[in-house]
Amino acid sequence: MLAFLSVTLCMKGATVRSHKRVALALAGSLTAAIITAACLATSASGSVQPPLGASPAELAAGSATLSATTVSVATSTVATSTVATSTAAAASAAALPALSGPMVALGDSYTAGALLPADLTASPLGCLRSTKAYPELVAAALGASLTDVACSSAGVKDMTAAQQTNAGTNGPQLNALAADDSLVVLTLGGDDLGFMNVLEKCMELSFTDPWGSPCQAYYTRGGTDQLAAAVQAEAPQMATVLAAIAARAPQARTVVVGYPDLFPLSGGCWPVVPITNGDIAYLRGIELQLNTMLAADAKAAGDTYVDTYTPTIGHDFCQPERVRDIEGLLPGSWAYPFHPNKKGQTAIATAILAALRTA
Repeated sequence: MLAFLSVTLCMKGATVRSHKRVALALAGSLTAAIITAACLATSASGSVQPPLGASPAELAAGSATLSATTVSVATSTVATSTVATSTAAAASAAALPALSGPMVALGDSYTAGALLPADLTASPLGCLRSTKAYPELVAAALGASLTDVACSSAGVKDMTAAQQTNAGTNGPQLNALAADDSLVVLTLGGDDLGFMNVLEKCMELSFTDPWGSPCQAYYTRGGTDQLAAAVQAEAPQMATVLAAIAARAPQARTVVVGYPDLFPLSGGCWPVVPITNGDIAYLRGIELQLNTMLAADAKAAGDTYVDTYTPTIGHDFCQPERVRDIEGLLPGSWAYPFHPNKKGQTAIATAILAALRTA
């Protein structure tokens, strides 16, 4: 597994940082041999999860169940809006829309799939796209043709500029759009916050104060929360991206896909994932702020926001392998660390199809 982690990190273009992450993994594994990670015994909380390896038909059926569920999320840091949908009977009767034109996928590694496993026919290989990623699953359920230009590590700037990867160049993503497109899906924003680097920093700092919140102290030193400020700064940039999508694909429905639940609602699983309980709560709050910003920008643009956080609560990286939708520092399946695994991508696809049903 450590060899797998090293290979994936090098493909990501983080050869130097990979040594730090492997060291963190080793330290966590050694400590875990002595300390029981209580979170690994925690059962999942109630949420709608499709079967692993679901077919397009099963995804469509699962989306009807999800679209009939009324859910809400609230935390002490950020309160998210209640997601209310139609009744079960109406949702079950609702048909998935028939697309008259192509579907286009834009965004970062959460859209691309990041080694789930990698699609060796995709170009460039450095984007780490996967045939198991949610755009592929949604397109299959809709019977739509798909143009997927999402790329690992992509940010707002990569929507209009070429992105260099370790294995090829990905063109400006917005160039893939056309006037006859029917559906555009994207997940974007996490890489602009440098979230993988943030997680690395939090893991490093956890060994200096395992019972405190050293990462929160680091990012709020001087009285300003740097991560919260980065979320606020991202809002107008995301609005510009959504406006550009509307201009290039005026007939398309744009679906902004939020980030799933990475962090447990309480506690943590140090040292298996060496982030302190206090910093888990802090980072969860930042993720909720990011999702809230994405939802607000989507609403302002007249686009659809898909909440993938709520249906994945209780499936965070601290859960057992059979339960979690997000892998931790040492993935238990083919997925990049701290990214959705196959089950997670299926859950995201199910949420998108539910949103398309209830439109």
